[in-house]
Amino acid sequence: MRKIIAPSLLSADLVFLYKDIKMLNESEADWFHIDIMDTTFVSNISFGNLFIKKMKKYASKPMDVHLMILQPERYIEQFKECGADHLHVHYEACIHLNRTISSIKEHGMKAGVAVNPHTPVFLLKEIIMDIDFVLLMSVNPGFSGQKFINQTYKKVEDAKDLILKKHSSALIEVDGGINLGNASLLFKNGADILVSGTTIFSSKNPKKVIRRMKNSQK
Repeated sequence: MRKIIAPSLLSADLVFLYKDIKMLNESEADWFHIDIMDTTFVSNISFGNLFIKKMKKYASKPMDVHLMILQPERYIEQFKECGADHLHVHYEACIHLNRTISSIKEHGMKAGVAVNPHTPVFLLKEIIMDIDFVLLMSVNPGFSGQKFINQTYKKVEDAKDLILKKHSSALIEVDGGINLGNASLLFKNGADILVSGTTIFSSKNPKKVIRRMKNSQK
């Protein structure tokens, strides 16, 4: 089982962001996780494609871009052009999900589908063979620092069961409230990728936290 850590820049020090990007480049983190919000799908706003384009000059690891926006299909080409490596869209935000996934892949990016805490995993059964990632939200999307929703453990198991049943190669990514107390159980239950923000960036030694999280339950 792979163990991938994707620190969320939403919790980084935005005034001294280059410092945090440099730190993550030097750490055992695997990806940069970047949340894009539109104030409509979620009641917050964060980064945009111009930010990713600028960041790409300094980041030495893949850009894992999470679109928390309505009608994400309108911006697929823009995010490819600015340097996104993975593009996640929300099940709840896509009318024509299959077409959106196909477009992401046609633009040379890996495709993920995110589901909110209230959305059951079985709804992905018709698309699970076509995607690279299932992104399970373990908090309600929009803000960092929220408390982890415990039902996510079972949801990870459900996602793993669906992947195995359908012979899919999709990886399971979990986002929200991830800390050193729940990381090991999430990996044990079948998660492949953990997105963590507050726990990493509020630490006095973020590199050590990333290392401990990545090596949990080895």
